[in-house]
Amino acid sequence: MERIQQSEVMRTTESRLHDLLQRGMAGDTVAYRSFLQSTSVHLRAFLRRRLSRWPDEVEDLVQESLLAIHNQRLTYDANVPLTSWMVAITKYKLIDWLRRHARRELRNEPLDDEHELFSSADENASEARRDLATLLAQLPAQQQAAIRYTKIDGWSVRETAAAMDISEASVKVAVHRGLKTLAATLREES
Repeated sequence: MERIQQSEVMRTTESRLHDLLQRGMAGDTVAYRSFLQSTSVHLRAFLRRRLSRWPDEVEDLVQESLLAIHNQRLTYDANVPLTSWMVAITKYKLIDWLRRHARRELRNEPLDDEHELFSSADENASEARRDLATLLAQLPAQQQAAIRYTKIDGWSVRETAAAMDISEASVKVAVHRGLKTLAATLREES
């Protein structure tokens, strides 16, 4: 029963947002403003779930996503669910942020051992991250991304497929082939 209610809410939301966007694209500025405000509420909730460790970053990503949706609005195909299209754009923004954040984290790694009490655990984790990054760098980009999203970041195959703009089967194949290649590489190094 609850699932049916959720499904109905999703259809209603989809229909309302689609109508507001279409009216906005036809020149109704009030409808377009309402579309952006409603969309921001949904994007904020979506991003809060995924950025629970970085709550201060949510609002910036909401704004980046809204700007991307605005800039790409003319490319929207009305035959595709609007919410799926918006989530895909937002996931790309999230992935870009995660990549930038990861690079920044690596650049800001401490070079001295000020906190020796915790340094061995931190060093092991840092070494593992570097080793993993080195191993993944040997794979083609699609395999790297598929493994990172599904096996490291814990994304579902469906989320990964949407973010990478490939089929779920392609994600599974990329993960399988990538892991097979990594296992062979590790066997050779042993």
